[in-house]
Amino acid sequence: MFPVQSSNVASVGYDDAIQTVFVQFLNGTIYIYKGVPKFEFENLRTAPSVGSYLHRNFKNVYPYERIS
Repeated sequence: MFPVQSSNVASVGYDDAIQTVFVQFLNGTIYIYKGVPKFEFENLRTAPSVGSYLHRNFKNVYPYERIS
């Protein structure tokens, strides 16, 4: 997991083998986004606003679920 500067997101991670992005929010919840290409994760990780990028480019694009 990589810590990020965000008002809502604490850290993000990626598993190449299963093309899954992990997002941990500041409140401790963790969501996974499935079928995400590596370049999209890198764009998220380095976005000027991680929360905005996540909302615009991940929600309702990739299947996701809360895992904790």
